[in-house]
Amino acid sequence: MQETIKIKSKVHPNVILKAIPGHFVTPNSHVNYFLDMTTLKSRLSEASAAAKALSEQISATTVVDTIVCIEGCEIIGAFLAEDLTRAGVYSMNSHNTIYIVTPEYVNSGQLVFRENMLPMIKGKHVLLLLTSATTGQTIVKASQALCYYGAKISGISAVFSAANSVMGIPIKSLFSIADIPDYKAYEPEGCALCRDGKAIDAFANGFGYSKIN
Repeated sequence: MQETIKIKSKVHPNVILKAIPGHFVTPNSHVNYFLDMTTLKSRLSEASAAAKALSEQISATTVVDTIVCIEGCEIIGAFLAEDLTRAGVYSMNSHNTIYIVTPEYVNSGQLVFRENMLPMIKGKHVLLLLTSATTGQTIVKASQALCYYGAKISGISAVFSAANSVMGIPIKSLFSIADIPDYKAYEPEGCALCRDGKAIDAFANGFGYSKIN
């Protein structure tokens, strides 16, 4: 792997994406960059800045009862809920507030919400929040699970997205392919990096990466 590249948001220069070039295997694809969201998700100042930037992309007419956080972005989600509330984004739940929840995963990767969590999901307007969307498969799984539990998806927000929309739902993101023009994602069976004999550097997912020694 090569050294980390820092990419500043063109609109919000205090929001910085860290990209590590290499050959990474994710649950859904092979990619030539690992997008390191560690400090964005866990450092107070960075999480707050990311949330503020995301909140500015969400229309005041959007109804948000619950923010469902994928891949460990609950801190960003909490700040986002605060920013949306301050901006006057409407919530229809009886407590007139926004819930921040995270799903449980079963072995197959299916998202599950236990009975005690359902009052925050069923019949609620849900904003799906995740760090990155590459192939869109994570969003599809999350959307299908939320619809199964009776949620209404009011929007999708991501720090980085390689797609403009998934399942007809627009994705609001702070970074896109335009910020990393040579970013590539491949189906595992047709990976150009594998075909060219480039060794795999690490296995990666939304929580981090593990090097292959």
